[in-house]
Amino acid sequence: MTLRKNFGSDNVTPMAPQILAALAAASHGPVHSYGDDEYTRQLGEQLNRLFEHDVLAYPVTTGTAANALALACVTPPFGAVLCHETAHIVTDECGAPEFYTAGAKLLGIPGAGGKITASDVTERVAFAASMGVHHVVPAAVSLTQATEWGTVYGLDELRTITTAAHAAGLPVHMDGARFANAVVHLNASPADCTWRSGIDILSFGATKNGAMAAEVVVFFDTRLAREFESRRKRAGHLWSKMRYLSAQLVAYLEGDLWLRHARHANALALTLSRELARIPGARLAAPTQANEVFISLPLPVIEGLERDGFEFYRWPAPPGHDGVVIRLVTSFDLKDEDVQGLLAAARLHAEGP
Repeated sequence: MTLRKNFGSDNVTPMAPQILAALAAASHGPVHSYGDDEYTRQLGEQLNRLFEHDVLAYPVTTGTAANALALACVTPPFGAVLCHETAHIVTDECGAPEFYTAGAKLLGIPGAGGKITASDVTERVAFAASMGVHHVVPAAVSLTQATEWGTVYGLDELRTITTAAHAAGLPVHMDGARFANAVVHLNASPADCTWRSGIDILSFGATKNGAMAAEVVVFFDTRLAREFESRRKRAGHLWSKMRYLSAQLVAYLEGDLWLRHARHANALALTLSRELARIPGARLAAPTQANEVFISLPLPVIEGLERDGFEFYRWPAPPGHDGVVIRLVTSFDLKDEDVQGLLAAARLHAEGP
């Protein structure tokens, strides 16, 4: 048996068989283009049922496009998006939100575990007001769920942040590239995890969880969507053959495939986290609440795993955390024996030569 040794990302996965089959099934005969097709209509109906809310939903191919275009609908060029300093929109999207907003600023806020708080929002809004025309105007809040540290905002945390944001007149966007993993951890309904907790816009990710290339921007406050179609077209993200995006997402949601995948990945991450933490000298850098494990291990263990061919990222340690931190990511297609193989290797290297 060949072990899979790539724990670097959940972007390295193949397509889920169900989604591949859905693409093949959709590839028969002509259908209307640009979203005027049965698959896109079915997707809209599925999302209305899933979220127990009438939504407006727009498929796109990448999470970067989903986040940047969504934020552009609510942030003027002289505005600012309040978010965590390690948010994906800050660290990994090459200025796309700034580009699509025509120059808005991302105001990154420090906070433990990749999270911001309601008081962070209130304080930044008050400071901007005190500076008047000299400061960018806070226009939106963006929350990453699950965060870039693998943690998950609880429902109470979400509600306090969104209440503070709405009190200041700011809509709240959720970057849900790993939304499925967060929903599984919270053991709550998608509605409770979003609009019932005050979320106005969701970038609902599928690519990391079994799709080929499919995300969908979901507007719960449909008034905020009035510019989205034009912005998507102008940005070059309107697919003429939209059925191939929508068919992926339809299959992703059918039979709760998205939650089954996330449940599997989360469970494997918990196993990795629990067992690696037992190695002498190991220390978790953040709680494991989704499908990412951040842990510092003795350097000989890390170097031994790298020599063995295991792939993962060395990660910047959070403030106050000593040691070399690595990030391990689990996914829907990872097997228990793959995880056990890494654990066995780590234990062997911990014993020394």
